[in-house]
Amino acid sequence: MSGTRLLAPPGQGRLGAVRYALRTTNPPPDQPIASLDGVTRWVVVTRAAVLPMTLFAGLVAGLLAVRAPGFSTWMFSLALVGILVAHVSNNLMNDLADTDVGLDTDTYPRALYAPHPILSGLVTRPQLLAAIAACTLADVVIMLLLFSQRGWPVIAFAVAGFLLSYAYTAPPLRLKRHGLGEPDVFVTWGPLMVAGTYFSAVGHLPWQVWVASVPYGLLCTTVLMGKHIDKMPYDARTGTRTLPVILGEDRARRVSIGLVLSFYVTVVAAVAVHALPWPTLVVLGYLPVAWKVTTALRSPRPAEAPRGFPVWPLWFAAICFVHTSRAGALLVLGLTLAAVLGVSR
Repeated sequence: MSGTRLLAPPGQGRLGAVRYALRTTNPPPDQPIASLDGVTRWVVVTRAAVLPMTLFAGLVAGLLAVRAPGFSTWMFSLALVGILVAHVSNNLMNDLADTDVGLDTDTYPRALYAPHPILSGLVTRPQLLAAIAACTLADVVIMLLLFSQRGWPVIAFAVAGFLLSYAYTAPPLRLKRHGLGEPDVFVTWGPLMVAGTYFSAVGHLPWQVWVASVPYGLLCTTVLMGKHIDKMPYDARTGTRTLPVILGEDRARRVSIGLVLSFYVTVVAAVAVHALPWPTLVVLGYLPVAWKVTTALRSPRPAEAPRGFPVWPLWFAAICFVHTSRAGALLVLGLTLAAVLGVSR
């Protein structure tokens, strides 16, 4: 996959700045941080550019549920907002925890590919804590509303998601430091988000939904694998034993290639066992691009950032994120076609 497709021109004006931040996680390169408007500032702080990963997980669940008995648009909408807010909270908690334990510094990738919320002066630590508290409060309210209609499983899904989000970077577990960050992401963006949102929408959970959650969970895991491959030189020095650090770069790249291709394999398998409707096979049309992604994962990364590349030193993460966003959109398209045409699993 050509890196030039990831280049992003700076935005013009306030709306352009917001759009640029939503595409790149960065403010426009010609705009000082002190002059950022409040919306752009918080788009950067929350890393809102990566929220489509969660949006698509929720849409997969909703489109699977929309023709199921008991489907409630209101309950689904609440659950979708809840997982989006939870993703924002997760991003903020990760930055706070990594700063507090001394991992995030001015020379660590988090402060290089985008302004670090605290280190760059975008927000203060109390402001970050207040934002985390506000997100958590909002999710507690949503959880209780869903619980009143759907029962205790909502609490189980919500608490499990919160614990995995917190434990990803925060002491004492710090899962990513022990090679467990990748499984955490798979479980969170696959079974927890998809199955949890489905249950919230309809009040029951057939086994097929668990199976249907696997392809998208694998797809999201490729993004973290790519990111951790990019960060290997930094993580090895700090004793952060992510899965790529444990495996070594060659094996980590092979695993990432396997994850990219397994998305397509598991979609076909899910269709075969009637966990996904056949229109989702539209994702197979993206296989030529997926092959380019695997070629990139087999190739040396550039020695320096291409001109205008916004998230350096991340490289494989950006490539995998673009693939995940577009392949995920095709999965949602297939489910939308199935819902419109009345195609059941």
